[in-house]
Amino acid sequence: MVKRTFILCLLTHAAACGYTQKDTSFSGVDTKRLWITIGANAAFWTGSYIALNKAWYADFPRSSFHFFNDDEEWNQMDKAGHAWTSYRLSRSSSALWKWTGLNDNTAAVLGGVSGLVYQGIIEVQDGFSAQWGFSWGDMGANAVGSALFVAQQFAWKDQRLQIKLSYTPYNYPPELTDRRNDLFGRSFTEQILKDYNSQAYWASVNIVSFFPDSNIPRWLNIALGYGSDGMLGARSNIWIDRDGKIHDHTAIIRTRRFYLSPDIDLTRIKTKNKLLRSAFFILNSIKIPAPAIELNSNGKFIGHVIKF
Repeated sequence: MVKRTFILCLLTHAAACGYTQKDTSFSGVDTKRLWITIGANAAFWTGSYIALNKAWYADFPRSSFHFFNDDEEWNQMDKAGHAWTSYRLSRSSSALWKWTGLNDNTAAVLGGVSGLVYQGIIEVQDGFSAQWGFSWGDMGANAVGSALFVAQQFAWKDQRLQIKLSYTPYNYPPELTDRRNDLFGRSFTEQILKDYNSQAYWASVNIVSFFPDSNIPRWLNIALGYGSDGMLGARSNIWIDRDGKIHDHTAIIRTRRFYLSPDIDLTRIKTKNKLLRSAFFILNSIKIPAPAIELNSNGKFIGHVIKF
């Protein structure tokens, strides 16, 4: 659910990504930009929480605060989604703090804390919902995403490894489209953000960052991906519908898939156009479609001419 808030965050923060700032001290902070940043964050946090409450929580009963262990659900695709969202929120927020004139390390910490705290508050909301609960597994994934961003900024002042998302619509049989709609939403936008069967998450590594004396293009990455499909329930493909009818689709195999594919780091493509740099920053959260090699949990190697 938190991935949908990332879209709004990108639009809120993207304007800052077209700027390049030198490392400065607090004395170099632009007061006007600082207040714009504070206001943008306040508006984003308040607006998105209100929207989330209406769109997500309002239709489900509340409960006293409780914990819920969902570590075994969805073949951990939801955890990959939390790490991706937290990483991207942290990077977007840090770019906006850097735009104010804060130095690299301060902006990185504020970005990382913003991403983690924002997702943590959403997790607390889950804790008061009878439908879900506060998940330490989700919080751990959130922490991994934010820590990955902050650690790289401190170590290299560069993001040599990024978490990216790709989407290929899963081919549901006609008799299971209602199940898909119930689980992952009816609209294409909802399904992009929620349909674990159709997503893949990638650790995209910039090659030339580790081999600076090579002639490798500075924008070329190599990406390791993970996806899973055949999932018609959180833990199994057996469920009971609203009418009490049992549905057993265990014949559909829940398959884990691992990928190796080239990728492009759009933020390393040189351009003086600030609008284009902002667009590259936003689009860089998505894995570029490219050929891929797959090894899946069924023991099969598969080649993809293009993997979306």
